Amino acid sequence: MPEGPEIRRAADRLAAAVVGQPLLRAQFAFPALKRFERTLPGSRILSITPRGKALLTAFDNGWTLYTHNQLYGVWHVVGPGERPATARSLRVALDTARASILLYSASDVELWCSDEIEAHPFLQRLGPDVLDPRLDAATVAARLQSPAFRGRALGALLLDQGFLAGMGNYLRAEVLFDAGLHPSLCPRDLDATQTARLAEALLAIPRRSYATRGIEPTRRMRADYLAREGEAFRFRVFQREGAPCERCGTPLERIASQSRPLFLCPRCQPRRW
Repeated sequence: MPEGPEIRRAADRLAAAVVGQPLLRAQFAFPALKRFERTLPGSRILSITPRGKALLTAFDNGWTLYTHNQLYGVWHVVGPGERPATARSLRVALDTARASILLYSASDVELWCSDEIEAHPFLQRLGPDVLDPRLDAATVAARLQSPAFRGRALGALLLDQGFLAGMGNYLRAEVLFDAGLHPSLCPRDLDATQTARLAEALLAIPRRSYATRGIEPTRRMRADYLAREGEAFRFRVFQREGAPCERCGTPLERIASQSRPLFLCPRCQPRRW
């Protein structure tokens, strides 16, 4: 599943293509949304913004399109009216005179009145977004030690979108390695210095991934999530089991955490001190 940096880069790309443009045609695969194929054209696309791993596309006629890529969804930007040949299922197509944006394979697609979108159940459950520039490390540290979160194992907590939106599996591995913490530890196990270090990593690493426009190729990583140009975000532990730790040389390990693979250094990330 794409994580916060990939979703935000997708939003940037889509917005650059169509924001400000009048909608010429709309196409939806779902019967419940077919009526909007008649009512949306003629409206202008105001914004395309990420919320955690969801995207909100706002129109100037009072409607907002909510989409979540889930595991298999992917957006593409193409020429006006184009429909590339693909085995994927087209779920949403929004056509403007300048470009078309197409969503394939996703099943979580809804249209809400814009003034009610914040009541969407997914958005209601989200915590602060790790890529929100207004979020600072002191706030994250306080959140780590709050009653709701301080007793939860870090391996589970860092995947909970109610804690921090936009986190995911590769970010979890890289954050815990950067902070030198084992996923079995809870925030209540950490002293003030460790809490501060973890809070800083929880912001710095997702923001670095977003700023460097991609993630380095690694086995089984989908090509449409990779950097196309410039510097790639470099994995230090994710999917590098058996490779030497860059800090101490110990072979990196792969373990299971929350039914998902997690990668760590057994020496730099001990279970207890």
